[in-house]
Amino acid sequence: MAHSTLLGSQLSIRIAAICALAVAPAILNAQYRQGPGREEMQKICSGCHELERSVSLRQDRDGWKTTINKMISLGAQGSEEEFAATLDYLAENYPATGLPRLNVNTARAIDFEARLSLRRSQSALIIRYRDEHGNFRSLEDLKKVAGVDMAKIEAKKDILTFK
Repeated sequence: MAHSTLLGSQLSIRIAAICALAVAPAILNAQYRQGPGREEMQKICSGCHELERSVSLRQDRDGWKTTINKMISLGAQGSEEEFAATLDYLAENYPATGLPRLNVNTARAIDFEARLSLRRSQSALIIRYRDEHGNFRSLEDLKKVAGVDMAKIEAKKDILTFK
């Protein structure tokens, strides 16, 4: 009797696994907004990491373009048309609007990269300067960080906070 229970249990596990595999694509597709470029985004982005990571940043078009170019430099695979469709999809469906202001005194490197379209090395310079000199009090303090593209920061200064 214990043997038949074990077989029944294994069969139940196999059936559950098969059902999960059958339903997984539907769940995956349901959690991302409908629209042109969704399939291209899923194809390109899932090649390297989980899709939740792709859409979690919430960026403006320039930020998404920077991120996509970074992913291309890291080996993301796709055609020029697929990357363009992905950019359009992400900019339309996962924009930066509605995000809280960027606190330069608590932001992580990825936040500077995503929200200000800075390079990783420039983001690291800001954090290193902050660690060595203390919190920034104003945009003028931020301008003291050597090696950072201040034009990008100036262009998005309205999203910054120093509290």
